Amino acid sequence: MAAVSAHCAIRSDRIAALSASSSSFSGEILPKHSRFSGVSVPAFPVLRRSISCQSSSAASSVSSVNGKANSELKDFLHINDFDKDTILKILDQAAEVKALLKSGEKTYLPFKGKTMSMIFTKPSMRTRVSFETGFSLLGGHAIYLGPNDIQMGKREETRDIARVLCRYNDIIMARVFAHQDILDLAKYATVPVVNGLTDYNHPCQIMADALTIIEHIGHLEGTKVVYVGDGNNIVHSWLLLAAVVPFHFVCACPKSFEPHKETVEKARKAGISKIEITNDPKEAVQGADVVYSDVWASMGQKEEAEHRRKVFKGFQVDEALMKLAGPKAYFMHCLPAERGTEVTDGVVEAPYSIVFPQAENRMHAQNAIMLHLLGF
Repeated sequence: MAAVSAHCAIRSDRIAALSASSSSFSGEILPKHSRFSGVSVPAFPVLRRSISCQSSSAASSVSSVNGKANSELKDFLHINDFDKDTILKILDQAAEVKALLKSGEKTYLPFKGKTMSMIFTKPSMRTRVSFETGFSLLGGHAIYLGPNDIQMGKREETRDIARVLCRYNDIIMARVFAHQDILDLAKYATVPVVNGLTDYNHPCQIMADALTIIEHIGHLEGTKVVYVGDGNNIVHSWLLLAAVVPFHFVCACPKSFEPHKETVEKARKAGISKIEITNDPKEAVQGADVVYSDVWASMGQKEEAEHRRKVFKGFQVDEALMKLAGPKAYFMHCLPAERGTEVTDGVVEAPYSIVFPQAENRMHAQNAIMLHLLGF
């Protein structure tokens, strides 16, 4: 089966010389090559859709059905809302725009004149900085709305918030507790809504993770990804990705802390990937390409932290567990990490740890998601 990298590597048929007649680039002298998926490639491909910062025809020509934008402007709520080709295309574009930004090029501004509302009922450094910085680097303006600015369902109904914000903004990102809140925003907003995290899933994080795996391993398909810890929203998103792109996913968690049965069954019924849920982390990690961890007590669960430390004893990712995984295994963590709890300091700082490239890729994956939703 073809590896994701075959889709995600920058293709030669989209490589073109940058000239004043065909591009909006400044014409400065550019580095000859960048690196992606282990292959040396030209750093400045012409994107599948026009890379001109003046191009707005894709967005302006999009039609609306029943007050909701058509499939080109579909919300990004769950990874499995999209087919495999679309996911790979977004990852492909993430790699291309990342290479562009890494070059220092400043004239690709597809979001120029566009605004985004960022709703946060759950705080986050990475989500805010990655979305706000990424949108700004591509020419847009992002507006932060914290818990005191919007109290969805309390001070104002979610459906009213959605119908107001979409009259001001071109896109809405929300990081919330209840999954129903993101569904309601998407239902009533007439502009794209991006799921920045809910208690159920975290699709932007997993897109960044997929990009990181492709960069370091060369492909996603056929890899073995082993998650060790709580069967939380990160696990649900990995399962939903496994329902679209084929790979081997294992979740090793204590009994009674498994992911939602319905989500596990959805991934298994798709018949795309090998899915395993186990209570034995030592057996699970053997032969892993990636060992993945997250905090044992997420926001809203901190009162359970002490209890969870006892229950999760034996599920810490330490140097011994990584040794069992084998010499080719990478370590990933969506951060923030509680060093000394779910993972040791030594593992986070080890050469096989790719947690910081993973964190950086939040911005690049999200940029590509927003480009796709806005029709670029």
